[in-house]
Formats: sequence, structure tokens, C-alpha cells
Amino acid sequence: MAKFKTEFSTEREANEMRHVEVEIDFTPNALASILYRQGDTVILACCTKEARLPGWFPRDSTKGWVHAEYSLLPGSTDSRFRRERRGAKGRTQEIERLIARSLRAAVDLEALGPVALNVDCDVLNADGGTRCASITAANIALRLAVRRLIARGQCLPLDMRPTEDQRKAGWTAPSLSEAERVNHENTVIPHDLAAISVGLIDGEVYLDLDYILDSNADVDMNVVKTADGKYVEIQGTGEESTFSGDELIALLARADGGIDALFEAQKAILDGIE
Repeated sequence: MAKFKTEFSTEREANEMRHVEVEIDFTPNALASILYRQGDTVILACCTKEARLPGWFPRDSTKGWVHAEYSLLPGSTDSRFRRERRGAKGRTQEIERLIARSLRAAVDLEALGPVALNVDCDVLNADGGTRCASITAANIALRLAVRRLIARGQCLPLDMRPTEDQRKAGWTAPSLSEAERVNHENTVIPHDLAAISVGLIDGEVYLDLDYILDSNADVDMNVVKTADGKYVEIQGTGEESTFSGDELIALLARADGGIDALFEAQKAILDGIE
């Protein structure tokens, strides 16, 4: 197997991902919070429940919403990144839209019910692949948040939700069995979500680009998929270069291996966590 060039200063093989570590409930106030490390890229993903649905939703809506925000913290890069105090701009706005629409693609908003969730992805340290790491971390935080809402009776199957009259009469949420909770969680989020970067450097395909690899890539690609094998988004760009159909197939195949590993990691991380 080809090694990275010596100037890349890494011993990883071309198909080898960076090491992934996850700490659950890193911050106590969020519904779910995940400190996610992928190599030297570190993301804090916090999922919170909003007080109400967005204002543009109909008052009697039966479906929910998932939003996401993304931010590079000032000390996350080698030179201080200035805070965007007047709202997300340019690259930041594009990335948080990618995260949000990726999450919504993996969620059944009708099954979620009239609940608004927000996932904040803050980059504590950036070493390449921050948007992909944010998507993977956000999915873990979102699934754990949904699991907890179900346990609290705040996310229920449609036939178990109260009418407005029942709410006014002091309705009490039913208690679901463990099997019912698991079934509803998997209805709300039928398939997990993950993302990985791949790149083409001097004709060789590399997985999970860190900053050095990314800055040397002739082609840089971000791949977002659900666990049932469906693509959510593919962002591929030639950096003063082009790529062939065969190279595109090779890039996607290399991404598939990394994404499958991320799905296995997510399952192991969340198994038994309440």
C-alpha cells in the first residue's frame, strides 16, 4: 500500500483514517453534547431543543425541524480566526447550510413531531475536514438528543400525541416500553449520517484529508452519506486540475470505506447510552 509522501509528514497509509475519539455529554446544559476528535480536528457538537417551531411553520404543524450552526473558534487555526459577530458569512454560512440539510435528509420530520432542534458545531481545533467531522459529530448528538426526548415523552409516535384539548386538560405523556422507544428512534432517524473527505494527489487517492494533505490535493472532495448507502451530497473540486470518471469512481470508493468505519464507530459509541 502506498505511503504518503515524506513532505506530508504523516505515517498514515492512503486508505487509513485518522483516529476518532468521542466524549459524551462534554457540556451539561445541552440536551446532548459531543466532543468529537478526528485526528487533530476537534468539534464540540451540542443539540438543544428550541422553545417553539420556526415562525414560518403553521400553528398546528405535526412535523418538526432541524437546524444547524457552525463556527470556527478564534484559537482553532494557526492564526486567530476573527469572530463573526454579525452573523455567518461566506464559507461559514455555506458549511452550516450543508450540515443542516444533511441532518434533515437523515431525519423523518413527521416522525419527529412538532419539535425544533438546533445542533451547534463549534470547531475547537482545525486540522482539515472540519465540515465532514461536524456532520458526523452532529449526527451522534442528534440521535442521542432524539433518544432522550423520546424517553421524556417529548417525541412520540403520531397516534400517541395529545390533542390541543388534552393538553389543556393536563395530559400526561405515556411511558413507552424499551422496544417502543427503540422503534420510534429508528423511525425518526432511520439511518445514521456520516461524512468524510477524500483527495487526489499525484494520481493517488487519499482518505480523510488533514490540513497538509488538503493543501496539497489536486482534487478535494467531501462525501456525505446515510447508512443505507444513499448519497446526501458530494462536493468535488479540481484545484487547478481536472479528474476523470475513473478517478471519480476511485474517490467515491475510498470514501465509502471511511464512511462505513464511521457508521460502525457511531453504533459502538451510542450503544447503551441514555
